[in-house]
Amino acid sequence: MEAARREDPQTSALLAPAYMSVLSLIERLHRQLLDVIKDGLERQNIREVTSVQALLLYNVGDQEFTIGELKRRGHYLGSNVSYNIKQLTQMGLIEQGRSDSDRRATLISLTKAGREVVGVVQSIFDKQLHMMHQVYGFTAETLEELSSKLFQLERFWGDQVRYQL
Repeated sequence: MEAARREDPQTSALLAPAYMSVLSLIERLHRQLLDVIKDGLERQNIREVTSVQALLLYNVGDQEFTIGELKRRGHYLGSNVSYNIKQLTQMGLIEQGRSDSDRRATLISLTKAGREVVGVVQSIFDKQLHMMHQVYGFTAETLEELSSKLFQLERFWGDQVRYQL
């Protein structure tokens, strides 16, 4: 076990710049995704919903969640999920109700208006997918490989926290 923890200085020197580049890129990509959603919403004259709120609605989709489940499922950089849920409820995009199995739990689901916003976000993603394939040559295999590597990184970071590595 100790041998596995010892650092090879040459390996670290080679990996460190690439790792730091990946960290920076992940952060920038998330911000750019929010910018793309914001731009798409504005083109549809939807200005009262922020990009974070639209992504939150998209992640709810046709399902019911508790706020805690929604927080664990998505990553809402720099946002307060409870505050956004309250705002979306006031706008009539989300409805809240009590769980039948646990009356203490509040479930959220989309209203018809909320599903319409999700439709706009879906059309943004569909357009992006088409353009990624047509302009940059992305294939299903490319996206699956990228997804696999990002999932491995997510699992690695999760293990760092869970097992205090």
